[in-house]
Amino acid sequence: MTRFPEQVETVLRASGWTPGRKDVQRARHWGLTLSAWASPAGHQHTFSAKASEALAEFGSLTVHQDGPGVDVARATFTLDPELALHTWLTLRGLGAALNVGLFPLGLEDDGVSTLAIDTTGRVFALDHTAEWLLGRTIDEALVTLILGRQPARVRADGSV
Repeated sequence: MTRFPEQVETVLRASGWTPGRKDVQRARHWGLTLSAWASPAGHQHTFSAKASEALAEFGSLTVHQDGPGVDVARATFTLDPELALHTWLTLRGLGAALNVGLFPLGLEDDGVSTLAIDTTGRVFALDHTAEWLLGRTIDEALVTLILGRQPARVRADGSV
């Protein structure tokens, strides 16, 4: 049994990922940079071990894709949290509903959606229509994004 479905692994490898890829220094840099930045009201992003792990392995990847997926259209996404630095208010709102801290992972579809990870490792997409649970882990989220599976909608009370 492999970690990812064959199609997902093929797309990830074409985007620069390899098994065992770890850039802890880059993840640490992002964590320190984004955690040190505060909004005018003093709100900050919540860096966590799960965010660090996800970014060390998948940070800086851009997955170029489009077209139909299993359930929804597939879109290009980039895993670079600095692209989503400005999302503190949006992430703060979802974090309050979920009762957890969130850290940006990057953007999907040229900024239409913000990708974020919570302190437990769940990955979300936040767009103008709703918040979506992409997966309970970064691996599940990547499968959802790359295969174009329908994510679960997060309700106003934080439940899925």
